[in-house]
Amino acid sequence: GLLIWRVGAIRQQDQRMLMAGFAVTGCWAWLSAILPGDPLTSFAETARNLVWIGLIYGLSASSDERQHGVRLVYAAVAAVLGFQLVVTSLRYAIPTDAVRDTATLLRITAAAGSLVLVHNLYGQASPASRSNIGLAMLALSLTWSYDLNLYTIAYLDSRLTPDLLEWRGAIVAATAPMFALAANRDEGWRIRLSRAATFQSLSLLAICAYFAVMAILATALRGTGVEWSRGLLVSLLAAMTVAAMALLPSAKARSWAKVKISKHLFEHRYDYRAEWLRFTDTVGRAGPEAAPLGQRVIKAFADFVDAPGGLLLASDSSGSVATASSWNWPGRNPPASELDQMRNFWSALEESGRIIEFDALRNGWAKPEDCVALPPQWMLEERRAWIGVPLIHGEQLFGLILLAAPDYRRVLDWEDFDLLRTAGRQAASSLAEAHGQEALSNAQRFEEFNRRFAFILHDVKNLVSQLSLLSRNAERHADNPEFRADMVATLRSSVGKMNDLLARLSPQAQARAQHAEPQPLRTILSDAIAAKRRDHEVKLLGDTNLWAVVDPIGLEQAVGHLVQNAVEASPADQPVTVRVDETAGEVRITIADKGSGMDGDFVRNRLFQPFASTKPDGFGIGSFEARALVAAMGGRLAVDSTPGAGTEFTIFLPAAGDAAQPQRKRA
Repeated sequence: GLLIWRVGAIRQQDQRMLMAGFAVTGCWAWLSAILPGDPLTSFAETARNLVWIGLIYGLSASSDERQHGVRLVYAAVAAVLGFQLVVTSLRYAIPTDAVRDTATLLRITAAAGSLVLVHNLYGQASPASRSNIGLAMLALSLTWSYDLNLYTIAYLDSRLTPDLLEWRGAIVAATAPMFALAANRDEGWRIRLSRAATFQSLSLLAICAYFAVMAILATALRGTGVEWSRGLLVSLLAAMTVAAMALLPSAKARSWAKVKISKHLFEHRYDYRAEWLRFTDTVGRAGPEAAPLGQRVIKAFADFVDAPGGLLLASDSSGSVATASSWNWPGRNPPASELDQMRNFWSALEESGRIIEFDALRNGWAKPEDCVALPPQWMLEERRAWIGVPLIHGEQLFGLILLAAPDYRRVLDWEDFDLLRTAGRQAASSLAEAHGQEALSNAQRFEEFNRRFAFILHDVKNLVSQLSLLSRNAERHADNPEFRADMVATLRSSVGKMNDLLARLSPQAQARAQHAEPQPLRTILSDAIAAKRRDHEVKLLGDTNLWAVVDPIGLEQAVGHLVQNAVEASPADQPVTVRVDETAGEVRITIADKGSGMDGDFVRNRLFQPFASTKPDGFGIGSFEARALVAAMGGRLAVDSTPGAGTEFTIFLPAAGDAAQPQRKRA
């Protein structure tokens, strides 16, 4: 029923392995009930173990830091299970005591190796993922612990096996709810390694010691020959199993063991190379799926001291200290009522730069120099606050990380202080760089806004000139119906252009020019020169039926700027020409005037520079914006000017090609 309930929700490879484990375990349990001594039942048990070992290996393989030695343990356990299949077949074909004992020893070895792998995986898991895999690992530990005891006692005294086999069904039933809850977890399982070889070796040593104790006790009790020895041995088995289940999942017991092992078995508490590589990898991990930088920094510090969570405090531009980020923080955030005290504390901490050990301050055994920067009351009252690490960048306090206390609180030593202080400066540098990048990005956005605003201001100047001329003519021709109709059309066009100018100030306006597509040029060019023809003669020549890949609004603005410059530079009796033709797969639009022209130095060095103009009332933006608009459409702008003879601006645009031919014919 559990398998059917969960099969529709499977999304991940790990969960599919979990379902396979359920299925094989269910088959083995069914065979054990109806065929307790059949070879098929033994084969099903081996298959069950292989599937669960495969699941554990899959979880361990998700870590980029998996060690070669761990893979050898998996290979060894898998080899033992494979050899066990062969020996089990021989046991039923050749039922001798030697084959039977060999099969039992192989089952003992497989159960012991599986327990080592479970302990290794759970010990390597990050604190956030242990809650996801804890129930599954506990169920597997219970199953293999019982198998270990069962086959150990069976090897030492086969008379006790029937009693223990009767309890096996209850053990399997007890693991079913644990597996069900584990299958309902959807979070990802991430594995982190930390000096794993030592703890694996100690785990293996503990299991070997357990073997020795069980062998001695079983042999001693069997030698007494008393009736109650069997009951005492079963009771001892139950007591040791309960003790193992209570100690193995205990975070406090693991933390205590890690502290003691690091203190007594290693010259230094930390493997500095491994710790620093992990720190830089955690802080530097970027990408769309990565956590925010603040959370990565907190987690990197928490991993140093096995802290379950943390809080990052930072000051803003007004001097107020607030929460910048948090990661599994179990306590409260800084209250606004203690703002003044936080500012004083922040200033003192910036001068001292000392790491805060809250237990020392609360219990009164802190050094005098540690009391210079006294934390505010809410930090001292927050019993879960354990360590405060200042993040100093240069001479400025960039932030403060509060780390929550682990289950086993220990006193910090010089190694802790040195490592945390050095990492604090590195983290402050990373945060400062991110802050600088954000400020630069904001400045670039403002620069882009100012650039668009300058272009719009130039366009507004042209609209003002057009409306000013319309206003002057209205004084003389207001009674003319044709003039009034033309005035209404001009006002309507001006309002539309001003609305378009406002739209260009939006953040989304930058992407508009990317939507270039085949367009007919006749309408675009006619609209661009229509308003200019009221002030000066402008001729549209050439093959105006050509199509080009353009942004219509951008091209109209670019041509409008160039025509306006040509009109302003031309004598009143000399027309401005706009000629369209096609050459070498490109459409060419040439705007020519017979004005005074420009010398080569001005064309090379000043023409396309913003705010450079030869006209007294000019902004010097028209040519600059025209080139930018043409370039955004994938085209280019060339200029040919001769002093005293005039100027030609030529726009080269991608031709629309054959795709636009049917539309051209309809046009």
